[in-house]
Amino acid sequence: MDTSFEDKEFGHVEVRVNTRCVNTIFRINTAGKVTVTTPPGIGVATLREQLDRVRTRLREKGASIRRPGIIIDLNYRIDADYFKMELVRGDRERFLSRSELGKLTIVCPTHAVFEAPDLQAWLRKVIVGALRRNAQVVLPPRLYMLSQQYNLPYQSVRITTPHKRWGSCVGKRRINLSCYLMLLPEPLIDYVLLHELAHTKAMNHGADFHALMYELTGGNEAALTEELNRFQMPF
Repeated sequence: MDTSFEDKEFGHVEVRVNTRCVNTIFRINTAGKVTVTTPPGIGVATLREQLDRVRTRLREKGASIRRPGIIIDLNYRIDADYFKMELVRGDRERFLSRSELGKLTIVCPTHAVFEAPDLQAWLRKVIVGALRRNAQVVLPPRLYMLSQQYNLPYQSVRITTPHKRWGSCVGKRRINLSCYLMLLPEPLIDYVLLHELAHTKAMNHGADFHALMYELTGGNEAALTEELNRFQMPF
């Protein structure tokens, strides 16, 4: 029977059991969602161990297939409320990344060929790493503040890297937040955090959940949802 499990990095991992499958196969799509096709009889504990062994490959594969039409080069910028990123030309032989709270600068050698797939994958990896470090500093305190303000306690929070799954709240009030939240404007970040906090009281998206979200957002849940759905990832 098909099942699923939660991963600290990839979030909700769907497991598909196939009687014709000989080996376990992990796939990642453009949204960062991981699915597993496995023979019968493979337990979740074993799948977690196998996922750990292919984690780096999946991460790099996910980075390489996202938004292939966008080239990260000297004209590329990220200018979000909590995260800025730019590439600058430098008189050097190798790339150098300079990361600080809220800002990432990548110094590029004069001979860089930005169209090279390996370079694009590396640049995306550097950006995601910086997003994750910044998210670790910014998001948990903000979540705690909102939790205290609205009396919505949670057990734990983790920063993950799904590309389009902004967050999740799993059993026992454990909240996962995507580092890509750092690319959103501040009101949308708070909206996602409130959405996950609301799940500590209502785990589904039923009437009770939407009534609570109406209260938390001052009646703006639908408008904020629409704005979030229109948001375009910069890479």
